[in-house]
Amino acid sequence: MSLRDLIILGCSSQQPTRHRNHGAYLVRWNEEGLLFDPGEGTQRQFIFANVAPTCVQRIFVSHFHGDHCLGLGSMLMRLNLDKVPHPVHCYYPASGQAYFERLRYGTIYHQNIQIVEHPVKEEGIVVDDENFKIEARFLEHGVDNIGWRITETDQRKFDKAKLDAAGIQGPNVRLLEKQGKLLIGGKEIHLDEVSHIRKGDVLAIAIDTLPCQAVVDLAKGAKLFLCESTYLETHRELAKKHHHLTAKQAAEMAKKAGVERLVLTHFSARYQDPEDFEKEAQQIFPNTIAAEDLKVIPF
Repeated sequence: MSLRDLIILGCSSQQPTRHRNHGAYLVRWNEEGLLFDPGEGTQRQFIFANVAPTCVQRIFVSHFHGDHCLGLGSMLMRLNLDKVPHPVHCYYPASGQAYFERLRYGTIYHQNIQIVEHPVKEEGIVVDDENFKIEARFLEHGVDNIGWRITETDQRKFDKAKLDAAGIQGPNVRLLEKQGKLLIGGKEIHLDEVSHIRKGDVLAIAIDTLPCQAVVDLAKGAKLFLCESTYLETHRELAKKHHHLTAKQAAEMAKKAGVERLVLTHFSARYQDPEDFEKEAQQIFPNTIAAEDLKVIPF
């Protein structure tokens, strides 16, 4: 299995702190790097995380509040400086096209790389390729703001013991996969007899929103759910006023969606200890962890 993890490059909200950078989240999955909401300082956080920015192939911007996008321009400049050979796909709300262009062309540079823009106008499937199906839903934040559901493509897995018992080895394995059946020693072996389909895992991300059905729909059955929890319940009215969640509300939606693991992030600078968020959420959804800068979360 290829490397699969979530690296927290930053987990603060609007205002960074001494210990928390602006939010940014790198997912390494199926030999791709997916970067979500690169806030200010993201490029430097890659250095502290000991990860090469060149792994990034897709960049997602949920919305164009500064703490979710001010690192976009510098990340594109860095990938351009490194002359990455692969296209860099960028997904963002179509209504923010002007902001995307300002960030992309905010400095003088000679473009060396291919940047593919995916402005999202409508909810639904944005991309369905050989690695992932990417779905978008608009959340409740007062501005166009997108939550993402990333589903891994189903994969066929062979049972080595069954292959050996059937006498199928080497090139014949791929031949069987291609043809669906194979004649070995006078016996016809069918593909499903020696293999099975492994359903692709789901990653869901909801950053900046009030509680809403769209979040539950995005997160349904997800293996990993990265969700904002800007406030604790003691400041629930502030959460409502500024269109955000509390840790308790995030946990309630995770439970309703039946996710496997919840990761809380996007903490207000008024709070010093992320464990307070963890404890509040765990009362409702025990398999919860709070993000911390540079934490690596396998999934």
